[in-house]
Amino acid sequence: MPELPEVETIRRGLIANIINKKISGLEIRKSKLVKNNDQVFKSVLKNKSIVNISRIGKLLIFELSGDKFLFLIHLKMTGQLIYVDKSFVLAGGHSFKQPDILPNKFSHVIFSFADGSKLFFNDLRQFGYLRLLKKSELKRVKDNFGIEPGQNNFNLENFSAIFENKKIKLKALLLNQKLIAGLGNIYADEVCWRAGLRPDRVVNSLSKAEIKKLFLATNYIIKKAIAKRGTTFSDYRDAQNKKGNFSKYLKVYGRQGEKCQRCNFPIKKLKLVGRGTHFCPNCQK
Repeated sequence: MPELPEVETIRRGLIANIINKKISGLEIRKSKLVKNNDQVFKSVLKNKSIVNISRIGKLLIFELSGDKFLFLIHLKMTGQLIYVDKSFVLAGGHSFKQPDILPNKFSHVIFSFADGSKLFFNDLRQFGYLRLLKKSELKRVKDNFGIEPGQNNFNLENFSAIFENKKIKLKALLLNQKLIAGLGNIYADEVCWRAGLRPDRVVNSLSKAEIKKLFLATNYIIKKAIAKRGTTFSDYRDAQNKKGNFSKYLKVYGRQGEKCQRCNFPIKKLKLVGRGTHFCPNCQK
């Protein structure tokens, strides 16, 4: 599932390519992925320009010209947003530089822009969605998200506050989008490893010093993952259809049975809060 670093990488790629471009056409091939009436969605977006793209957690927010509407895109598990320019379109959807044929059977929504370029919303598992929203409703949506790494609200004071009186497992807290926005399975495991904490620790057993280590680890991991353009295991691609590079820097995720890079003890995998969870049973306490 694309997490904060992947979605932020996609956002930056789209900012560089589609801002102020007029939407000349919209093809919806899989209606269930659009959480509005298809015709309403099309009629609102047609001839509008995307004037800004922001994000909260893993949710992308597309602001439109005009003063009433915006739309949201959530990629969920296998969603992709692939931008192609006019030359790619004229080449029939493939070239030596971009060998993947588009559209393909997973291209469920296709945006066409006035300059001949296109944006493909692909989704293998079909859990992602697009949703039209009145601008006045956006605050209600954002209120469902917690503090977020890289934002002003992500400071040690606010971070420490979410641990108070919690009797849940650390991994469960890190994955709760209403507490911390943007973290998912990969980065929760990596954060715990860097902080030297077991993901199955009960939250109220953590000391202030351990919470600070976790705070610093979260900032470090997310910042570095964004710099490396996210992590690709299977489906994730950035807006230019390229893989992320952070998989080279993973310390525990996907490395069960391998030696820990800190203490040489074998990495273990267990199921925690319904997720495959990777950690070192020796140096994570």
